[in-house]
Amino acid sequence: MARTGRPKAELTLSDEERAALEEWVRRRSTPQAWALRCRIILACATGASNKDVAEQLGSTPHAVGRWRARFVRYRIAGLGDMPRPGGPRTVTDEQVAAVVTKTLESTPKNATHWSTRSMAKEMGLSQSSVSRIWRAFGLQPHRSETFKLSTDPYFVDKGHDVVGLYLDPPERALVFCVDEKSQIQALDRSQPVLPMMPGVPERATHDYVRAGTTTLFAALEVATGKVIGSLHRRHRAEEFKKFLVKLDKEVPADLDIHLICDNYATHKTPAIKKWLLAHPRFHLHFTPTGSSWLNLVERWFAELTNKQIRRGVHRSVQALEKDIRNWIAAWNTDPKPYVWTKTADEILERLASYLNRIPDSED
Repeated sequence: MARTGRPKAELTLSDEERAALEEWVRRRSTPQAWALRCRIILACATGASNKDVAEQLGSTPHAVGRWRARFVRYRIAGLGDMPRPGGPRTVTDEQVAAVVTKTLESTPKNATHWSTRSMAKEMGLSQSSVSRIWRAFGLQPHRSETFKLSTDPYFVDKGHDVVGLYLDPPERALVFCVDEKSQIQALDRSQPVLPMMPGVPERATHDYVRAGTTTLFAALEVATGKVIGSLHRRHRAEEFKKFLVKLDKEVPADLDIHLICDNYATHKTPAIKKWLLAHPRFHLHFTPTGSSWLNLVERWFAELTNKQIRRGVHRSVQALEKDIRNWIAAWNTDPKPYVWTKTADEILERLASYLNRIPDSED
């Protein structure tokens, strides 16, 4: 006789319960953890197995079984945190819901966001109670992150083009991620840097003396992680052309060269277009506007900044450029390629889900 597994608890919903669960799922201000529990219950009510529900919602069969059993026993109240041993609760479900709603849908009169103390004063609760509620629902009003959505009308086409080069590069060709790190400042601290000691980190003055700037043109070879760099004092199409000439000399003549660039004007001047026509093995691919995160060389620039530039002390531009050249040479002795894993379709799907969370603009 074939094994059927552990029998699952039968789950049926009343009209009121179904309406409440569907409302929480649709509501954009609903915490994601709570919305997932509601989706699990709605899916289980269709008669699907725990395994099927888990695959559908990106959860685990164990988690689905836990929330199914809690709902069958406690109904909607079972979707929240279960009570722990100790004294009786002093904060009701209605008060918890009011704190969550007010946190998500309003701001205080004298600030841009709520604090635990201001919310506690507003709701007549203790600061620790508000803190526990926020932790339980993953609310962090004090935090703010930045984002920027590309407005490029050809975002989809360019995204597929760039990601396609990462995941399936052409034969007999090298793919390079190219960009410029401009206005790198040679900074000398106003007083000597104090070295690290046991229990005391390295210390440097907050002010500095500027000795000038330089610009690094860099091409990151996607396959190996090696970098071809060129330093110039100015940042014009003329310098970019010189950099292309350097790439032409250093890359074997029997290979095509695919360059992933941003939409900076220096990459599209008539002089650059004329030079590219005379060198047909060069192929430029542009990232969408406002999407520099698609260019892997930006990650390498972050490595350079963190390990060489940010805490460096340079009394002249020449000293800065020498350190950058030495760092690139050391990098190329043991290069580490950055591996792109997501397909363009996966990126677009993630972006679409993010856009669905943005409230509609009001007239």
